[in-house]
Amino acid sequence: MIDSAPRRTVLRGLGAGAAALAGAGALGACSSREPRQEVKAGAAGFTLTDQRGQKIRFDGPVERIATAIIPAPSMIAAVDGSHARIVGINESTLQANKEGIFGTLFPESRKTATIAGADFLPNVETVVDLAPDVVVQWGDQGEEVIAPLENAGFKVIGLTYGTQEQMETWINIFGTLLGKEKRASGLVDWMHEEDAAVRKLVASQDRAGDPVPVPVPVLYLRTAADGWTTANKTQYMNHWTELAGGVNVARDEATGTPQVSVEQLLAWDPEVVLLSGFDPATPAAFYADKRLAGLRAVRERRVYKIPLGGYRWDPPCCESPLMWRWTAQILHPALARRIGLRTRLAETFRKLYGHRLTEAEADAVLHLDLNARSSGYDGFRA
Repeated sequence: MIDSAPRRTVLRGLGAGAAALAGAGALGACSSREPRQEVKAGAAGFTLTDQRGQKIRFDGPVERIATAIIPAPSMIAAVDGSHARIVGINESTLQANKEGIFGTLFPESRKTATIAGADFLPNVETVVDLAPDVVVQWGDQGEEVIAPLENAGFKVIGLTYGTQEQMETWINIFGTLLGKEKRASGLVDWMHEEDAAVRKLVASQDRAGDPVPVPVPVLYLRTAADGWTTANKTQYMNHWTELAGGVNVARDEATGTPQVSVEQLLAWDPEVVLLSGFDPATPAAFYADKRLAGLRAVRERRVYKIPLGGYRWDPPCCESPLMWRWTAQILHPALARRIGLRTRLAETFRKLYGHRLTEAEADAVLHLDLNARSSGYDGFRA
């Protein structure tokens, strides 16, 4: 468990630029497909238990949902097959909806009211005006983000963040909330299948003739005022790096989101640099920075902008299996045909959103323009 202060720094950093150990082992028997929630069979209402351990009773169907949590709307829409019940979102989510394909999938999402910003403190007046049946909020960020909502009489679902298992619990909670339990369970099963498939692909990859694949040194970067920040082993980014056959060069740093100076970046000298989807940094700007000319990832043109699909692929979301495949192909370009990302991308958008992705839309999701000068990225065209 991440200490509350560093965790809040992580989440605020993500929000302003526009999330617990999830190790390299396969998704285990302790599956969140059995979340702490119960449906009252034969009754008009139902009760679920959130990740704070709080039981919330609903006397009938939930039709209006507000959420301060940044990735939650795309996950709710994926479980529900619709954006119709979402009435309030975070400012960062609104920005992503306007910049990415989610606004094409669900045009109404581009003008959804915002109820919180980077600090996740709710604008209670706005929430009152929206009159949601429930508000989704962080359950581990302190009373300051939940108490104002509960004091105003709103039902609040508190969620916790960071691991694959926690994310699967979100999906199941949303399934219960929306009356789509079977749909939610199917999405979690699909994630388990994709996890196993990607691990199998990576395990088959032979680097430099070694019988056992050698992890690729990787660094994830977000822009900060005085340089960059990255993620250590407590963050979800470490999960998809290791799942895809990489090793996070910052995994053993003491803080969850350590600052990264030019000197530290050069000392780590990662083979691959992945740029966050939460800020405007691009590979081109990275290559043009003369201070970084000696960096291996710059010399070998292995700097990449992380895709923006229905939501940003950095943190856990319903599109995370695509991030696993994308990262595996970045680290092991020879696997491109076997990974089949573009086919999987189209299949996933049909599965999650009922949308037939065009080739141009797929290009935009994968940032083919921003990554055009980076090594091996032509492999994402096929």
